[in-house]
Amino acid sequence: AAPAAMASPAASPDSSSHEGPASAASAPAGSPTSDSENLSPDELELLAKLEEQNRLLEADSKSMRSMNGSRRNSGSSLVSSSSASSNLSHLEEDTWILWGRIVNEWDEWRKKKEKLLKELIRKGIPHHFRAIVWQLLSSATELPVKQQYSELLKMSSPCEKLIRRDIARTYPEHEFFKGQDSLGQEVLFNVMKAYSLVDREVGYCQGSAFIVGLLLMQMPEEEAFCVFVRLMQQYRLRELFKPSMAELGLCIYQFEFLLQEQLPELNVHFRSQSFLTSMYASSWFLTLFLTTFPLPVATRVFDIFMYE
Repeated sequence: AAPAAMASPAASPDSSSHEGPASAASAPAGSPTSDSENLSPDELELLAKLEEQNRLLEADSKSMRSMNGSRRNSGSSLVSSSSASSNLSHLEEDTWILWGRIVNEWDEWRKKKEKLLKELIRKGIPHHFRAIVWQLLSSATELPVKQQYSELLKMSSPCEKLIRRDIARTYPEHEFFKGQDSLGQEVLFNVMKAYSLVDREVGYCQGSAFIVGLLLMQMPEEEAFCVFVRLMQQYRLRELFKPSMAELGLCIYQFEFLLQEQLPELNVHFRSQSFLTSMYASSWFLTLFLTTFPLPVATRVFDIFMYE
């Protein structure tokens, strides 16, 4: 099993239908990519609206922080904040309508509007749509293994003690997982145990519980189990968690070359200090950044990972 200190983001699925990790990394979620050139005027207008929504959210957040942190605010601050909220509500309504349409016409969007869908996901999947969109992206909605879930929970797994030991260390500050008898800890144990029975070669490995925990924050345990199965098998995350951890070694090796190519001075400095890549980057791959970034940021990374 991986060391407990290891934590977060991810090797990308190795399949012709997915892009490599450098693709997502090289274009930040908030930036238009070269794909924008192929979009229609209506689609470009839509993306501009979403960019404006992100800007207003940030401005509104800053304004509220400013009001809470200082007594010197004039009435105009309240007005601008109110105005931003008003504009935001219209954009949020547009976003809800749009994502509702995407979910209902999923197959068409995947086949005919792939570039636009990619841009929209990079700008962030709305919270209330994440559960269904992640299931659709991973093709986990109709997995046969879902029917086995209740039976798997009745069985015993050789990994149960290990899983129980680690449950309390997974998102210890998050309300859903706080407390030994919390619902979050119980369903997290269930999903990890069920997977250890389905994939006996991997069984249970530290780090994977953070991924399952994030899924459980979005959806019920049966659905979370199915998405996790797809992530491990179709997105090849299980290769990172195999006992030899050879795939993790490969990811570290590839990352070292990227570091050498993109940030040569930093690479030389790290080497001079004997600061090995595995000391800090192992956790990125094993938990898809979930123990590295604040949860809202890590969730946005996860949105992109699920698609790309």
